[in-house]
Amino acid sequence: MLSTLVTLLSLLHLITATSPLLNHDFPDPSILLDSSGTYYAFATSLLTGSSPKNIQVASAPSPLGPWTYIDTDPLPNPGSWTAGPGSLTWAPSVVQLSDNSYVMYYSGQLSGNNSAYHCVGAAKSTSITGPYSPLSQPIACPLSQGGAIDPSGFLDPPTGKRYLVYKVDGNSLGHGGSCGNSVAPQVSTPIILQPVADDGMTFVGEETTILDRTEEDGPLVEAPDLYWDGETGTYVLFYSNHCWSEEGYSVNYATSGRLEGGYKRASKGSLIATGDGLGVVAPGGASAVGRVGEGGGNRTSIVFHGNCGEGRCLFGVDINIGVS
Repeated sequence: MLSTLVTLLSLLHLITATSPLLNHDFPDPSILLDSSGTYYAFATSLLTGSSPKNIQVASAPSPLGPWTYIDTDPLPNPGSWTAGPGSLTWAPSVVQLSDNSYVMYYSGQLSGNNSAYHCVGAAKSTSITGPYSPLSQPIACPLSQGGAIDPSGFLDPPTGKRYLVYKVDGNSLGHGGSCGNSVAPQVSTPIILQPVADDGMTFVGEETTILDRTEEDGPLVEAPDLYWDGETGTYVLFYSNHCWSEEGYSVNYATSGRLEGGYKRASKGSLIATGDGLGVVAPGGASAVGRVGEGGGNRTSIVFHGNCGEGRCLFGVDINIGVS
């Protein structure tokens, strides 16, 4: 039984992470292999410079590059429920549906008296690079718990069902300190798994909390990303902990034999962290993708951001998922 085994992840190409894959401020990346065979990465808004964007996008023939920045805004309008174009639009994730259309999930900044909070929005397009048309209302907005951020779409290969995973942004209601939530009493920041319909946007069934912060995580857990490894029958939940603006931010993972959990945290600690020899400072926001048949075999890659001269740049590594 999987529950009696320990799932181990290891980095295969450490040298890859020492240099950015894209010399551009590109935080909170998510990666998608399009049916065309091209990889796309989407990132948080860029609000400075001569060409500001609500969402950023880049493309590559392989997860480890070379990456090309695409000078377009896939989400020119984040929706009437947000503070509008030019507001803080975070952590997008794009999925391709069975009809070859695309859904983008994103964290939209609310307007007016609620501008300190974000909620999860969804937008649709027939082109992977947009433009995406947003729904008139957010799809996940637990304001009494601090709102919601960091959405990530997931298609479960064993069942063919779709899910959305996101973070309840409890630290936005915190009492101060690191990322607003290191002063007691600290607020929970649960990671939620929500079933969705085939359209990727309609909630069906009940949500499940699959992870939450502990004292060892500091103020939060966030940036969830689910990955299914068919060879080991393992669900891998990548996530970040500590505060994004500090060097303690890191890439972590937990594993489960069931999509709904329970997820067991890696016993060895962070997968990627400042000072671990990879040369990346404050790594976080990891997103995984499979590379079927590439290079003569199956591989898994993750992209993530780390501090750089431009802000937070795109990095990537191959990983090995094994069971012992």
